[in-house]
Amino acid sequence: MTAARLIIADSEKNANLYYATRFLAPDPFIFVQINGRRIIVMSDLEVDRAKAQARVDEILSYTKLTQQAKRAGVKEPTMTDVVAELLNSHSVKKVDVPADFSLTHADRLRKRGVEVQPTPDPFFPERMVKSEEEVALLTDSLRTTEEALECAIEFIRNSEVKPDGTLWIGGKPLTAELIRKAMHLVMMERGCVAQHTIIACGVQAVDPHNEGSGPLKANEPIVMDVFPQHARTRYFADLTRTVVKGKASDKVKRMFQAVREGQEIAFRMIKDGVDGSAIHKAILDYFASLGFKTGEQDGRMQGFFHGTGHGVGLEIHEPPRVGVKPDTLKTGMVVTVEPGLYYLDAGGLRLEDMVVVTKDGCRVLTEAPKVLEV
Repeated sequence: MTAARLIIADSEKNANLYYATRFLAPDPFIFVQINGRRIIVMSDLEVDRAKAQARVDEILSYTKLTQQAKRAGVKEPTMTDVVAELLNSHSVKKVDVPADFSLTHADRLRKRGVEVQPTPDPFFPERMVKSEEEVALLTDSLRTTEEALECAIEFIRNSEVKPDGTLWIGGKPLTAELIRKAMHLVMMERGCVAQHTIIACGVQAVDPHNEGSGPLKANEPIVMDVFPQHARTRYFADLTRTVVKGKASDKVKRMFQAVREGQEIAFRMIKDGVDGSAIHKAILDYFASLGFKTGEQDGRMQGFFHGTGHGVGLEIHEPPRVGVKPDTLKTGMVVTVEPGLYYLDAGGLRLEDMVVVTKDGCRVLTEAPKVLEV
């Protein structure tokens, strides 16, 4: 029995569909892959643009397939009726679909006699290994991210410390919101769109996903984590640096050196065939050997309690993972390396770079310097 891959979604949000077609559309359309042949079904509105832009083998008219369904006896064909007609014309009775495939679509296809088999991520395993073209696109997004980061650091470097310890610039408080806006403008000018950028100072950063708010303070670590998507290419970047305006405490200095060495441990271990969980454990063990323990303290998780890294591509978080669970790294994968340490008596501290896995090691894509005090 011939099996096929099926996606019904809009490629503006669905990374698998964009990967399969390289066609960006805000409205749902149909993608079917049969024996390696990639077919899309487009509305009259999009069919000509798809013919010019989509990287597929065949483009069919939704209107014509609707008419075909009507001739087959379907009075008011739905999108799944159109899919069923297409599958029937290729003698396909079974489809593999992504894990997030619509239950409504699945039920309707089953009523039409099509076996629907959900496939766990990654739906396209080949997405995990990046081509040279993809690495170049990721690097391009990363360079823009680095420019935005340098803009943020310049704001902090040029700020004035008030007697209460808050930072001011241009006659007003230097806030997380102000820096975030400045960074987003830099990235927008270069074609990247950022959301949920983290500018978290001191204790705020002990929660690694706290976006941060309010005035920034001197002598406290400021975590800046930015992960924009390029509006045209759709590829993300991910970058984190931590800086202190003024003097860092002794503990923060030790945390910075430990986290930086934690990255170096990962850089030395990453290569084709290595289990990401072994890398994560090595960093945890190193931190513990320095006295930086991980666990619940004073009702909060403290230490190093998130993964070491994750894949980056058409999604900001995609396989593989470098964390507690085993996951084998392969040549061509692009992953982050982002160890961190978080303590209520010191604040949060994290560094993050992007690397490409190679046969015998890794190539670091990130060029942004790592300086604690500015």
